[in-house]
Amino acid sequence: MMTAGTLADQAYRQVRTAIATGELAPGEKVTERGMAERLSISPTPVREALRRLELDGLIERIGPRTVLVASIRDAAIDDLAEVEVGLRGLVARFAARHATADQLDALDAILDRADDLLILLKERNAQERPVDRHLAELFDTMQQFNDTVSACAHNPVLVRMLEQSRVFSRPRRRELLLRRVAADENFGMERYTSHRALVRALRAGDSATAERIALEDAQGGLAALREAL
Repeated sequence: MMTAGTLADQAYRQVRTAIATGELAPGEKVTERGMAERLSISPTPVREALRRLELDGLIERIGPRTVLVASIRDAAIDDLAEVEVGLRGLVARFAARHATADQLDALDAILDRADDLLILLKERNAQERPVDRHLAELFDTMQQFNDTVSACAHNPVLVRMLEQSRVFSRPRRRELLLRRVAADENFGMERYTSHRALVRALRAGDSATAERIALEDAQGGLAALREAL
Protein backbone atom coordinates (compact mmCIF):
# COMPACT_ATOMS: atom_id res chain seq x y z
CA MET A 1 0.00 0.00 0.00
CA MET A 2 1.33 3.42 -0.95
CA THR A 3 1.73 5.93 1.88
CA ALA A 4 0.75 9.59 1.70
CA GLY A 5 4.44 10.48 1.46
CA THR A 6 4.98 8.09 -1.44
CA LEU A 7 1.92 9.47 -3.23
CA ALA A 8 3.17 13.01 -2.68
CA ASP A 9 6.53 12.07 -4.24
CA GLN A 10 4.74 10.50 -7.18
CA ALA A 11 2.52 13.56 -7.65
CA TYR A 12 5.54 15.85 -7.40
CA ARG A 13 7.40 13.99 -10.14
CA GLN A 14 4.38 13.80 -12.43
CA VAL A 15 3.46 17.47 -12.15
CA ARG A 16 7.10 18.55 -12.48
CA THR A 17 7.46 16.46 -15.64
CA ALA A 18 4.25 17.99 -17.05
CA ILE A 19 5.72 21.45 -16.46
CA ALA A 20 9.12 20.50 -17.91
CA THR A 21 7.59 19.14 -21.11
CA GLY A 22 5.14 22.00 -21.57
CA GLU A 23 2.09 19.82 -20.95
CA LEU A 24 1.31 22.38 -18.23
CA ALA A 25 2.01 25.73 -19.86
CA PRO A 26 3.31 28.89 -18.15
CA GLY A 27 0.39 30.84 -16.71
CA GLU A 28 -1.91 27.82 -16.65
CA LYS A 29 -4.16 27.62 -13.58
CA VAL A 30 -4.00 24.44 -11.51
CA THR A 31 -6.29 23.54 -8.60
CA GLU A 32 -5.53 20.93 -5.98
CA ARG A 33 -8.79 19.10 -6.63
CA GLY A 34 -8.40 19.24 -10.40
CA MET A 35 -4.87 17.89 -10.23
CA ALA A 36 -5.95 15.17 -7.78
CA GLU A 37 -8.59 14.04 -10.27
CA ARG A 38 -6.07 14.16 -13.08
CA LEU A 39 -3.63 11.95 -11.14
CA SER A 40 -6.38 9.75 -9.63
CA ILE A 41 -5.24 10.37 -6.05
CA SER A 42 -6.60 12.31 -3.08
CA PRO A 43 -5.97 16.07 -2.69
CA THR A 44 -3.69 15.67 0.35
CA PRO A 45 -0.57 14.34 -1.45
CA VAL A 46 -1.23 16.80 -4.30
CA ARG A 47 -1.23 19.65 -1.76
CA GLU A 48 2.18 18.52 -0.47
CA ALA A 49 3.53 18.14 -4.03
CA LEU A 50 2.40 21.65 -4.95
CA ARG A 51 4.10 23.06 -1.85
CA ARG A 52 7.37 21.53 -3.00
CA LEU A 53 6.91 22.80 -6.55
CA GLU A 54 6.26 26.27 -5.15
CA LEU A 55 9.58 26.12 -3.31
CA ASP A 56 11.23 25.01 -6.58
CA GLY A 57 9.85 28.14 -8.25
CA LEU A 58 7.84 26.12 -10.76
CA ILE A 59 4.44 27.36 -9.61
CA GLU A 60 3.04 30.52 -8.01
CA ARG A 61 0.21 30.36 -5.47
CA ILE A 62 -2.73 32.66 -6.21
CA GLY A 63 -5.22 31.23 -3.72
CA PRO A 64 -5.55 28.72 -0.85
CA ARG A 65 -6.17 25.85 -3.28
CA THR A 66 -5.10 27.33 -6.63
CA VAL A 67 -1.73 27.91 -8.28
CA LEU A 68 -0.34 29.10 -11.61
CA VAL A 69 2.46 27.47 -13.55
CA ALA A 70 5.30 29.99 -13.23
CA SER A 71 6.31 32.01 -16.26
CA ILE A 72 9.97 31.35 -15.42
CA ARG A 73 9.60 27.70 -16.39
CA ASP A 74 12.77 27.49 -18.49
CA ALA A 75 15.01 28.95 -15.79
CA ALA A 76 13.45 26.76 -13.12
CA ILE A 77 13.86 23.63 -15.23
CA ASP A 78 17.49 24.58 -15.81
CA ASP A 79 17.91 24.71 -12.03
CA LEU A 80 16.36 21.24 -11.68
CA ALA A 81 18.58 19.92 -14.46
CA GLU A 82 21.63 21.27 -12.65
CA VAL A 83 20.60 19.40 -9.52
CA GLU A 84 20.06 16.15 -11.43
CA VAL A 85 23.41 16.44 -13.21
CA GLY A 86 25.20 17.13 -9.92
CA LEU A 87 23.61 14.13 -8.25
CA ARG A 88 24.52 11.88 -11.17
CA GLY A 89 28.13 12.93 -10.72
CA LEU A 90 27.98 12.33 -6.98
CA VAL A 91 26.52 8.85 -7.50
CA ALA A 92 29.46 8.02 -9.78
CA ARG A 93 31.92 9.36 -7.20
CA PHE A 94 30.42 7.12 -4.49
CA ALA A 95 30.33 4.18 -6.92
CA ALA A 96 34.07 4.47 -7.51
CA ARG A 97 34.59 4.12 -3.79
CA HIS A 98 32.14 1.33 -3.03
CA ALA A 99 31.49 -0.80 -6.15
CA THR A 100 32.09 -4.51 -5.62
CA ALA A 101 33.90 -6.76 -8.08
CA ASP A 102 30.64 -8.55 -8.92
CA GLN A 103 28.91 -5.23 -9.65
CA LEU A 104 31.75 -4.10 -11.91
CA ASP A 105 31.61 -7.41 -13.79
CA ALA A 106 27.86 -6.93 -14.15
CA LEU A 107 28.42 -3.49 -15.68
CA ASP A 108 30.82 -4.94 -18.27
CA ALA A 109 28.32 -7.71 -19.08
CA ILE A 110 25.55 -5.15 -19.59
CA LEU A 111 27.73 -3.16 -21.98
CA ASP A 112 28.63 -6.36 -23.85
CA ARG A 113 24.91 -6.93 -24.44
CA ALA A 114 24.55 -3.33 -25.55
CA ASP A 115 27.42 -3.80 -28.03
CA ASP A 116 25.66 -6.83 -29.53
CA LEU A 117 22.44 -4.86 -29.87
CA LEU A 118 24.23 -1.98 -31.55
CA ILE A 119 25.72 -4.33 -34.14
CA LEU A 120 22.28 -5.83 -34.76
CA LEU A 121 20.71 -2.38 -35.08
CA LYS A 122 23.30 -1.30 -37.65
CA GLU A 123 22.72 -4.48 -39.67
CA ARG A 124 18.96 -4.04 -39.63
CA ASN A 125 19.22 -0.37 -40.54
CA ALA A 126 21.46 -1.25 -43.48
CA GLN A 127 18.88 -3.82 -44.59
CA GLU A 128 16.06 -1.31 -44.03
CA ARG A 129 14.37 -3.71 -41.63
CA PRO A 130 12.33 -2.67 -38.53
CA VAL A 131 14.42 -1.85 -35.48
CA ASP A 132 11.82 -0.71 -32.93
CA ARG A 133 11.98 -3.84 -30.77
CA HIS A 134 15.78 -3.94 -30.73
CA LEU A 135 16.01 -0.23 -30.06
CA ALA A 136 13.67 -0.57 -27.08
CA GLU A 137 15.81 -3.45 -25.82
CA LEU A 138 18.92 -1.28 -26.10
CA PHE A 139 17.26 1.51 -24.11
CA ASP A 140 16.24 -1.00 -21.43
CA THR A 141 19.80 -2.33 -21.32
CA MET A 142 21.26 1.14 -20.85
CA GLN A 143 18.71 1.89 -18.15
CA GLN A 144 19.87 -1.27 -16.41
CA PHE A 145 23.44 0.04 -16.71
CA ASN A 146 22.48 3.34 -15.07
CA ASP A 147 20.56 1.57 -12.31
CA THR A 148 23.54 -0.71 -11.64
CA VAL A 149 25.87 2.29 -11.39
CA SER A 150 23.46 3.77 -8.84
CA ALA A 151 23.49 0.50 -6.90
CA CYS A 152 27.31 0.62 -6.88
CA ALA A 153 27.13 3.80 -4.81
CA HIS A 154 25.67 1.82 -1.89
CA ASN A 155 23.90 4.99 -0.75
CA PRO A 156 20.08 4.58 -0.86
CA VAL A 157 19.47 8.17 0.29
CA LEU A 158 21.54 9.61 -2.55
CA VAL A 159 19.89 7.35 -5.11
CA ARG A 160 16.43 8.33 -3.86
CA MET A 161 17.35 12.00 -4.13
CA LEU A 162 18.47 11.40 -7.72
CA GLU A 163 15.19 9.72 -8.62
CA GLN A 164 13.20 12.57 -7.11
CA SER A 165 15.27 15.22 -8.91
CA ARG A 166 14.93 13.83 -12.43
CA VAL A 167 13.66 16.46 -14.86
CA PHE A 168 12.00 13.80 -17.04
CA SER A 169 10.22 10.70 -15.79
CA ARG A 170 11.46 7.36 -17.12
CA PRO A 171 8.52 6.92 -19.55
CA ARG A 172 8.94 10.49 -20.83
CA ARG A 173 12.70 10.04 -21.18
CA ARG A 174 12.13 6.88 -23.20
CA GLU A 175 9.61 8.63 -25.45
CA LEU A 176 11.96 11.52 -26.14
CA LEU A 177 14.91 9.22 -26.82
CA LEU A 178 12.87 7.26 -29.36
CA ARG A 179 11.90 10.53 -31.01
CA ARG A 180 15.53 11.62 -31.31
CA VAL A 181 16.70 8.27 -32.69
CA ALA A 182 13.87 8.25 -35.23
CA ALA A 183 15.24 11.54 -36.55
CA ASP A 184 18.91 10.50 -36.35
CA GLU A 185 19.95 6.85 -36.10
CA ASN A 186 23.42 7.90 -34.88
CA PHE A 187 22.01 9.94 -32.01
CA GLY A 188 23.88 9.42 -28.74
CA MET A 189 26.67 7.33 -30.22
CA GLU A 190 29.30 9.92 -29.26
CA ARG A 191 28.22 9.57 -25.62
CA TYR A 192 27.79 5.80 -25.65
CA THR A 193 31.56 5.18 -25.60
CA SER A 194 31.81 7.08 -22.30
CA HIS A 195 30.17 4.15 -20.49
CA ARG A 196 33.23 1.94 -20.95
CA ALA A 197 35.40 4.78 -19.70
CA LEU A 198 33.17 5.12 -16.64
CA VAL A 199 33.54 1.43 -15.79
CA ARG A 200 37.32 1.71 -16.13
CA ALA A 201 37.30 4.65 -13.72
CA LEU A 202 35.13 2.70 -11.28
CA ARG A 203 37.48 -0.29 -11.42
CA ALA A 204 40.43 2.00 -10.75
CA GLY A 205 38.64 3.60 -7.82
CA ASP A 206 39.17 6.95 -9.56
CA SER A 207 36.30 8.92 -8.08
CA ALA A 208 37.26 12.24 -9.71
CA THR A 209 37.35 10.79 -13.23
CA ALA A 210 34.15 8.80 -12.65
CA GLU A 211 32.37 11.95 -11.50
CA ARG A 212 33.62 13.96 -14.48
CA ILE A 213 32.48 11.32 -16.99
CA ALA A 214 29.06 11.04 -15.36
CA LEU A 215 28.63 14.83 -15.28
CA GLU A 216 29.49 15.19 -18.96
CA ASP A 217 27.19 12.33 -19.94
CA ALA A 218 24.30 13.68 -17.86
CA GLN A 219 24.71 17.18 -19.29
CA GLY A 220 24.75 15.87 -22.85
CA GLY A 221 21.79 13.58 -22.26
CA LEU A 222 19.58 16.25 -20.73
CA ALA A 223 20.47 18.76 -23.42
CA ALA A 224 19.49 16.24 -26.09
CA LEU A 225 16.16 15.50 -24.38
CA ARG A 226 15.38 19.19 -24.12
CA GLU A 227 16.05 19.54 -27.85
CA ALA A 228 13.68 16.64 -28.55
CA LEU A 229 10.82 18.69 -27.10
